[in-house]
Amino acid sequence: MKAIDRQDALLVVDVQNDFMPGGALAIADGDRLPLVINRISGIFETRVFTRDWHPADHISFSDKPQFVDKSWPPHCVQNTRGAQFHSDLKICAGDRIVSKGDNPRQENYSSFHGTDLEEWLRLRGIRRIYIAGLATDYCVFNTAMDGLRSGFQVWVLEDAVAGVDVPAGSAARALQTLRENGVHIIATAELQD
Repeated sequence: MKAIDRQDALLVVDVQNDFMPGGALAIADGDRLPLVINRISGIFETRVFTRDWHPADHISFSDKPQFVDKSWPPHCVQNTRGAQFHSDLKICAGDRIVSKGDNPRQENYSSFHGTDLEEWLRLRGIRRIYIAGLATDYCVFNTAMDGLRSGFQVWVLEDAVAGVDVPAGSAARALQTLRENGVHIIATAELQD
């Protein structure tokens, strides 16, 4: 069991409508995550929710997306229903919302890239981050790697993430690469208050 204390933060990545079944960039079982995340969020004093927040003319958008070359269908466009957090995801007053991907000329998957997240966490004395959300093989992966590079200890909650899995197997490879680089991969059941 892993005891959670004041130096720990829950980082929930991109649990947004466009990544849910029926969304513009649907992840097959993405809609199971809000309830999993809600079960554990209360044990963390510090919670951060990130969101893709793209302008309509974002560089990654394509009418003929290739996925593997970083071209995607338009998704999570600012101020649209697709960019909203899933309605079942519990976000409380005092939780931090971080928008990313809002530069129209730059694609960035990491919640640290182009945001004040690292500074904000440090100002609160956070040393360890626990990551849940979407997608394992893109935004979760890059956020975890940047968290390590920034000097945080990083855990990915394996049953609280889901991958695009394009190309096939990329979600499993992402978790393996994270393990090899020192990220702890655990189940939410291993957390304790």
